[in-house]
Amino acid sequence: MDKMTLQGMQFFGYHGVFPEENRLGQKFGVDLELKIDLEQAAQTDELSQSVDYSQLHALTKEVVEGTPYKLIEALAGGIATRVLEAYTMINELTVRVTKPNPPFEIHFEGVTVELRRKRDAHGRIVPV
Repeated sequence: MDKMTLQGMQFFGYHGVFPEENRLGQKFGVDLELKIDLEQAAQTDELSQSVDYSQLHALTKEVVEGTPYKLIEALAGGIATRVLEAYTMINELTVRVTKPNPPFEIHFEGVTVELRRKRDAHGRIVPV
C-alpha cells in the first residue's frame, strides 16, 4: 500500500476541558498519514486518481476550527471519521493531533495523540 502524508498542518481551535481553553483557544498541529493505492495516479498523472491534499487540508481545518471537543482524542477521532467518510479510496488513516500549550505549569513541547483507523470488510470505520 502506498502512503501520502500531510505534515505540520496548523489550525486555531477552542478544544479543551477547561473553560478558558474554550474561550481563548490555541493552535493545534495535525498530521495525516494515508494508506492509499496511488498506482493509477503515478501512471496517469491525473488528480482524479489520487486525493487532492488541498481538499484534505480544508476538511481538516473545518473540523479543527469547528465545534469544540473536550479531548484531543475526540478531535483526532472526528478528523479520522470525516476524512474516511469523504474519501472512500483511503484504506487506512493515521491522525496525529498535537496540543502544543496544554494549560499546565509544566514545560514541554506539547502532547500528541495518534489514532489509526481503517475500513473493515463491510466498509465500517474501525480502529487498527
